[in-house]
Parts: sequence; structure tokens; C-alpha cells
Amino acid sequence: MIRPDTISTRPEAAFVLLLMQSVCWLIAGIAAAPFALGGELFMAGLAVATLLLALCTCLAGIGIVWRRRRARRIAIALEVVCPAGAAIGLLLPIGANSGPVSLLVNVALPIAVIVLLRKDRREAFS
Repeated sequence: MIRPDTISTRPEAAFVLLLMQSVCWLIAGIAAAPFALGGELFMAGLAVATLLLALCTCLAGIGIVWRRRRARRIAIALEVVCPAGAAIGLLLPIGANSGPVSLLVNVALPIAVIVLLRKDRREAFS
């Protein structure tokens, strides 16, 4: 029996998914760094941008666990942008990775986080 006065565990589940996404982006940012050492300087900017994205995602997840409304809004905005960026990467012939890991991190995880962070109908009417 589900009692309406119990605290939801959806923020904790969203935190775990955001942490997984952040770790994947952290690995991608670290993997881009050696190319900058090899002479491709734009990869340094890409590595820094990816690492900052991973940091923001992790901080948004921490804010969600602390039940901050602003963190929830930021996470939803970030997660809405991810599938849009993945769609652009899949549609444009730029050589983007379209394997199962890319689809999981850039499409499935954001959709799962959005579903977890949406408002309950009970909360909307109370």
C-alpha cells in the first residue's frame, strides 16, 4: 500500500542516473585531452567543455538529492538538450558515434531522468 505522505525516492534514482551520465562525460573529456597534446588545439577546448558539462551534471544531481527546485530545472533543461544534440549528431554526416553506448548516454538516460524528475499529478493540484 502506497501512502501519500511518504517521501519519494525518485530524486535519488535521478541522482544515480545523472552520476552515471556525468562519469561517461568525464571519461570522454579525459579521452579528448591527449589529442590536444598531439597538436590538435581545438580538442583542448572540447575536453574542457566536456569536463565542465560533467561537473555541472554532477552538481545538478547533488542539488536534486538535496531537493533544490533550481537544480531540478537545470537538470531537466540539460536533459532536454541531450536527445536534441544526439538527433543532430545522428542526422548530420559529421562522423558522430551512433553506437549503443552513445544512444544510452545521450538518449535513454536523459529520457529516464526527465521521467523521474517530472512533477506528480498530486503535487500539481495541491
